[in-house]
Amino acid sequence: MTPEQTKTAEKMTSVKAAWDKAPSGPKKDSALKHYQAAEKANTAKNDAETNKELDAATHALA
Repeated sequence: MTPEQTKTAEKMTSVKAAWDKAPSGPKKDSALKHYQAAEKANTAKNDAETNKELDAATHALA
């Protein structure tokens, strides 16, 4: 894995952990949609889109 891929994988783990701890509600639902989009982008090896969706998920939980 390249350093960028490693950083993205760590970010995905971090966002997933934050999502797991979040209370149920509209913020968590919104974050889940962004996280799922990030997973899809990550599968397609699109790091830029993955990071964009992870940032959106983090923002949704805030």
